Amino acid sequence: MRMAPLFLSAALLAGAAQAQSGCDGYPVPCVRDVAIAYPATAHMAADMRGSTHELTFNRKDGKSLWITAPMYDAVVEVAMNGAMKFHPMPAGSMPHGISFDGAGRLYASLEGAGAVAEIDATTGAIKRQIAVNADPHGLGIGPDGKTVWFTGKSKNTVGRILGDGMVLNFPLRTVDALPIYIAAGRDGHMWFTELTGNKIGRVTAGGDISEFKIPTDDSRPIAIVQDPSAYAMWFSQEAGNKVARIDAQGNITEFDVPKSQTNSILAGLAFDADGNLWVQQYVNQNKPEPEGPDFIIKIGKSILKAQPGDKLDFTFYEVPTRKTVMHRIVQGPDMNMWFTELKADRFGRVIIKEGRSAKSASTSP
Repeated sequence: MRMAPLFLSAALLAGAAQAQSGCDGYPVPCVRDVAIAYPATAHMAADMRGSTHELTFNRKDGKSLWITAPMYDAVVEVAMNGAMKFHPMPAGSMPHGISFDGAGRLYASLEGAGAVAEIDATTGAIKRQIAVNADPHGLGIGPDGKTVWFTGKSKNTVGRILGDGMVLNFPLRTVDALPIYIAAGRDGHMWFTELTGNKIGRVTAGGDISEFKIPTDDSRPIAIVQDPSAYAMWFSQEAGNKVARIDAQGNITEFDVPKSQTNSILAGLAFDADGNLWVQQYVNQNKPEPEGPDFIIKIGKSILKAQPGDKLDFTFYEVPTRKTVMHRIVQGPDMNMWFTELKADRFGRVIIKEGRSAKSASTSP
């Protein structure tokens, strides 16, 4: 296990209050983050804030990231130079999941409104709103590149929206499973996490659901993403502090992630273009003592073929801000790893590739 260089972390902590461009002379990779000044929060007490959730970008030709803020009823568009545009959503709509389909159409789940919205990616305005008879939380695009899928968190369902706007909801067999994230697999099916059901689910286009129990009890699976090349999915365990692979037959292989301290837990995960797996680890704010830094962890690409007991390469990169409650991570259009800090209302970037977009503005994280 390799930790980030101490001089790098110290420099980042010293400069946390001010966004900086690039790595400022320090070795790549390095970590930067920046606050999001939501207009709707000016009247809110500081301890009531904290609602920076999902992020995505248009993989077809996108040059900006889109971030949801449920408590603030807003979606934020972030350019690669850090410039932000705020797009208000209907009051009480609570936008959460967000994704572009294969044709570049942008969708967001409106958990508070019980609907999924198509958003104009040019203006940020809602083009249409589809009631889904659920409280849609996670949102994913099907293997066909156009079908919108969602998880009905408290309704204990997963659902899909057909091309004509018809909605189909499929109930889970596990009671109070709390389905969270949903993503397409290479096998042509959708895969999702059951936070309290402690299972990984798979649903076919026709609504046939299979559920696979996770070996670690009460692991609280969070994010799930597609394997870069194999017919498998990878997911993170918040409480189990593991990342795991599930193959097309439902076989699960788990890998422990070293803890930076005893009360650290995991959040989102994502692969980069080289096959390295990146995962967020932060100090659990439900058990905040002892205090300590939060980290983005790179797990070397050997994990793709690893078996239990194999030696893995872990590199820890300290995040400038503490008490982040990190939520989501993705490799952005600039090939760097972008992430959200839910409670801190910030977004950040692990700069793994210096380039024009990494240096173009002083507002860039």
